[in-house]
Amino acid sequence: MKDVTTIGLDLAKQVFQVHGADAEGAPQFNRKLRRADVLRFFAKLPPCLVGMEACASAHYWAREIAALGHDVKLLPPQYVKPFVKRGKTDAADAEAISEAVTRKTMRFVPVKTAEQQAAAMVLKTRALLVRQRTQAINALRAHMGELGIIAPVGISNVKELGEIIRDESDARLPPAARFALAEMIIQIELLAEQIDKLEREIVVRARQDADMRRLATIPGVGAIIAMAVKAFVPDPGGFKSGRHFAAWVGLTPKAHSSGGKERLGRISKMGNQELRSLLTTGAASVLRHVRYHDKAWPWLKEMLQRRPFKVVAVALANKIARIIWALLNRGGVYRDPVQIVAEPVRG
Repeated sequence: MKDVTTIGLDLAKQVFQVHGADAEGAPQFNRKLRRADVLRFFAKLPPCLVGMEACASAHYWAREIAALGHDVKLLPPQYVKPFVKRGKTDAADAEAISEAVTRKTMRFVPVKTAEQQAAAMVLKTRALLVRQRTQAINALRAHMGELGIIAPVGISNVKELGEIIRDESDARLPPAARFALAEMIIQIELLAEQIDKLEREIVVRARQDADMRRLATIPGVGAIIAMAVKAFVPDPGGFKSGRHFAAWVGLTPKAHSSGGKERLGRISKMGNQELRSLLTTGAASVLRHVRYHDKAWPWLKEMLQRRPFKVVAVALANKIARIIWALLNRGGVYRDPVQIVAEPVRG
C-alpha cells in the first residue's frame, strides 16, 4: 500500500473495482470494494492520484475522496476505452483508468460542486417537464384530428382545443372522448404551471449571479441559457479559445481529413446536448428578429438569403458560444460591433 501512487476507480452502485499502481506503473492490486468501504479504504492510503470516469455519482465521489487529501481526476469515458486491453470487465476498466489518468496529454472533466449539480438538476427537471408537455400536446392534437378537429400550429393554440373539450354542447366529441381528453388538458395545464414555476426560479437566480447577468446581455442568451452555461461548464478557463469551447458543445464541423485533404462534414454534436439545443434555439429567436429589422446584424440577413434557416441558426449558435467563452474569461458585457463602429471617437 505504501508504494501506491496511482488509483483507478471503476464506479458502480454497490460493488466498486479499484486498481493500484506504483510510480513506475507496475500493478500493486486490483480488488473489489463495497460501497460502504470506499471512503475507509482511501482514508488509509497516502495521497494518491485517483482517476474515475465522469459518470453518474462521479462528482460526489470526487469531492469526498479529494477531501481525504487525494488528487482526483475525472476522465471522459470515451478517452478511457482505448486503454482497455481486451473484453469488458470491472477489473479491466479499473486498470485502464489507472493507466489513462497518468497520460500527460489526457483531458479531464472539472469536478462540479454540489451547487452546480443542483443548478443542472433544475434545468434537467424543466427539460423533462417540457418533453412531457410536448408529448401530451401531440397526443391531444392526434386524438382531436381523428375527429376532424384541427387547431393551428403552436402551443398557444392548445387553449382553443381545451375550450372545445370543455364545451359540453359541442356534439363533435363523444362523451367518452370528452372525459378522456379533459384529463389530458388538465395534465397539460399542470405541466405548464410547473414549468413556469421553475422558469421564475431560474430568472431569480440569474439576477443574483454577476456572470449570468453579463451573459444575458448577449443576443439570444437569456436566464435559462446563462444558468445552463454556469451549471454545465464549471471551468470555462479550461478551454484554450472560444473555438475549443464551441467544439466541445458540438457546434463545429466534424473533420474527416487525411493526406493533406481537408474534409469538413456536419456538426459533431458532441458535448452537452441540452446546452447545444438551448444555444440553437436562442440563435433561431435572434434570426426571427433579424428578418424584420434592417439595422440588426446585416451579415445575418445576407447569410439567410444564401443558406437555409437552420444552417444559419447553427452558425449563429457557434458564434454565440464563442462570445460566451470570451465574456466568462475576459470579463465585461456584450457590445454590438455595429454600435461600437457607430460611436464617435472621443479625443
